Amino acid sequence: MHLQPLATNCFVSGQPFADGDRVASFLVRNASLEIVRYDVSEANVATFAPAGYVACRWVHRFKPRSHTDSDAARALKLSAENLFLTLADPTNELNAESTRLVQFLALMLERKKVIRPRGLNADGSKQVFEHAKTKQVIEVPAGELTPEFFVAVQEQLSVLVGAPKPKAAAPAAPEPAPAATEPASAAS
Repeated sequence: MHLQPLATNCFVSGQPFADGDRVASFLVRNASLEIVRYDVSEANVATFAPAGYVACRWVHRFKPRSHTDSDAARALKLSAENLFLTLADPTNELNAESTRLVQFLALMLERKKVIRPRGLNADGSKQVFEHAKTKQVIEVPAGELTPEFFVAVQEQLSVLVGAPKPKAAAPAAPEPAPAATEPASAAS
């Protein structure tokens, strides 16, 4: 699955973004079960009606691509690491769903040793991580990893990667045979 790069025009109005414009990006699962990225100027968010389920949303400032960017770099693959780095960018404003997804991705990437924990920030509101490859310091809102948290994340992830295949029902245990009763001996 591929995550399209940031669009240069607003999906709703068609107007080009200017350097520094606030852009809302949406990852939407459409009717054909594909994940599509929509970039909408913040002024047009109220009129944006995606055809599908919004898996996550974030707001960031538009920065035009330099002409030195290679086509390969622009064709970002949707991976847990790329999605995490995109959502955790400090210039992005996260909503509750995106915050939950960033927290889960941080947990997963920490286990894969893609990021390293560095404790909490000064006020204790964010966990601090270091990206192993780039040494970039990333702050993620601290939160409780409750069963409700994981249920909500599972719903979000099922939109992005598809619902898990239902497990085949375990074969029912054979019913025990009735105990054989011995005939009572006849009294003589």
